[in-house]
Order: sequence, then structure tokens, then C-alpha cells
Amino acid sequence: MAIPNQKEIGWPILEFLKDGKEHHIDKIAKRLEDHFELSKEDRSLQKSSGREGLFHNRIRWANFYLRKAGLVDSARGTGMSKITADGKDLLKEEPAVLDMKYLMRFPAFAEYRENVRKK
Repeated sequence: MAIPNQKEIGWPILEFLKDGKEHHIDKIAKRLEDHFELSKEDRSLQKSSGREGLFHNRIRWANFYLRKAGLVDSARGTGMSKITADGKDLLKEEPAVLDMKYLMRFPAFAEYRENVRKK
């Protein structure tokens, strides 16, 4: 299987966090590697910079977008994430993908994107 992109990763992150506990990004990454049945080669692929694993980077971006949408709480610099009440509510909807278009329905995410556009 190819390494999933950010929009395919968001939903499994929320499902993993549905227990309401804080989890470290490394634990989330391990669970998602198994969830997506990534091969040993896929798990070891690095970004072109060689400073971070490709899949781990995509998990961090997906988690970042979930945080900006208010679906996940994640204290900057700690690597810890926890689902919010809005994130739990979203789990009841089961959207096909959590892409930027879908996340724009959350005011906090729309505000974040608008601020990015202004810069």
C-alpha cells in the first residue's frame, strides 16, 4: 500500500483518540502504521530532507489540521493529542475524507486558512 496522504489520515487519528485520553504522536504513528498495513519499506521512507519519516510528517500535518479545526487539542511542542467534544461529535458523522474543503465548515479552521491567505 502507498503511504496515505493527510486527508486519509485524519479520520483514523480521530478514531484512535476517541478514548478521550492524551496520546503521544509516536503512539498514534505506530497505531496508524498498523492500521494502514504499511510495509517495512514504507515505514522507513524519509522526506527528501532526510530529517523525518514521510508517513510521520503526514501524520503531523493531519493532526495539525485537526487541531486548527478544533477537533483535537494538542499543546504545541509536547507531541500529545486529545480529541475534543467537536471531534467526538464528528465521529458520529463518518465523512468520507477530512480534506481541507470539509474542514472549512469549522469556523476555527476557516479563520486559520483566511489568516494563511492574508500572509
